[in-house]
Amino acid sequence: MQEKVLIVEDELHARTGLAELVESWGYRAESAADGVEGLEKVQQWNPAIVVTDLKMPRMDGMQLLGRISEMQERVAVVMLTAQGSIESAVEAMQMGAYDYLPKPVDPIRLKVILQNASRQREADVELEATRRQLRDTGVLGPLVGSSPEMRAIFSLIERVAPSNVSVLVTGESGTGKELVARSLHDLSSRRGKPFVAVNCAAIPETLIESEIFGHEKGAFTGALERRAGCFELAEEGTLLLDEIGEMPAATQAKLLRVLEDRKLRRLGSKVETPVDVRVVAATNKDPEKAVASGELRGDLYYRLNVFNIQMPPLRAHKGDIEPIAEKMIDDMNERHHCKVTGMTDALLERLKAYNWPGNVRELRNTIERATILAGTGMIGVEHLPPHFGEAGFAPPAHPERQAVEPQLALVDDRSTTVHVEVGTTVDEAEKQLILKTLLSTHNNKTRAAEILGISSKTLQNKLKEYSSAAANSES
Repeated sequence: MQEKVLIVEDELHARTGLAELVESWGYRAESAADGVEGLEKVQQWNPAIVVTDLKMPRMDGMQLLGRISEMQERVAVVMLTAQGSIESAVEAMQMGAYDYLPKPVDPIRLKVILQNASRQREADVELEATRRQLRDTGVLGPLVGSSPEMRAIFSLIERVAPSNVSVLVTGESGTGKELVARSLHDLSSRRGKPFVAVNCAAIPETLIESEIFGHEKGAFTGALERRAGCFELAEEGTLLLDEIGEMPAATQAKLLRVLEDRKLRRLGSKVETPVDVRVVAATNKDPEKAVASGELRGDLYYRLNVFNIQMPPLRAHKGDIEPIAEKMIDDMNERHHCKVTGMTDALLERLKAYNWPGNVRELRNTIERATILAGTGMIGVEHLPPHFGEAGFAPPAHPERQAVEPQLALVDDRSTTVHVEVGTTVDEAEKQLILKTLLSTHNNKTRAAEILGISSKTLQNKLKEYSSAAANSES
């Protein structure tokens, strides 16, 4: 069945030309000369997509968008705006427009928008199933929670996911901003396409433009071949720009242009490449303070902050700690081949009494460590890090996961359960725990130290001690 597209434009030649163009792509097209006529045709003809000009007599595009939104029909509205009119585009998106397009209309860009809007209608059926899951279980993809705070987050994600709008996710470190971005991707028509996440704070300033926009061979010293950047890798999908406030000012200016024109130029290239990517940005800073201090460009912030989702700290919704921890235990059982069945009441009480400065990420680290320590049965207070919750307790920082070359021969048993017989010395029990933890992390020493609640230096000293003891026993 052909999708119906309604063109609402007061200029006759533009209206006729757009209708003929849309029909040449296989859609059924109708047209209207202003918002009043357009509203009548929406009610009578029931189009799937409305492409409307912003400035029109009797009823303009914003008013038409508002009336369509009031009808609660599944109609994707694409707003045609004056070139460079960011304010109008942002306002339209905040009111519920699916996307916007500057005039004069770029036919290639319009075709892509229509295709995406058509795919989104197909995704709406699955979205309704997700809504039912959310109401019944308090789970939205990788996000878990039944508190009012998380329900509000789920509602925002549900509302904005089907559109093509840029989203700015804010909140403290460890609150789950990347999980929000993934949920937005998974609930959109782009879910079958790439999801690419890049941490702007982790890329050296000299390389960030190349990483994001790509480069041509010979663009700079060391550029031995052409390389696609993150935008091209995320084509037709979603790009998460994490810690956007850490991006250099010059790169921010280029990013703004890509967001406005939907085209990019690789470093060293004279040709612009069209891109179809939804951008989600994230920051753990107050974005308005970042703008005031000059860390974040005001125009870029305005363009990204079409829709804002602010993640609450874990201490603000402690009622979700139990279901979140239970989900984490299931994940850790599968990852580390453990058989933990749950948590003791005493442990849960301790978890809820703690304020979690590292938020959900810190909770995950704590549960992972406890699951490995317990191996089977129930996790108890004894499986928490030493001095957990006491004054002066500082959780280990969460490093980036990294591959580490094996330097120590580990035991062959792939189980992560630590069996300690009566009579085993404390030193021997500690050695078994360290080796098992290293095994479970595939010899990632940084991650193992984090789980064990010790510093990387302490872990390295222990491993040297074990290696020396092994060498002495062989000699």
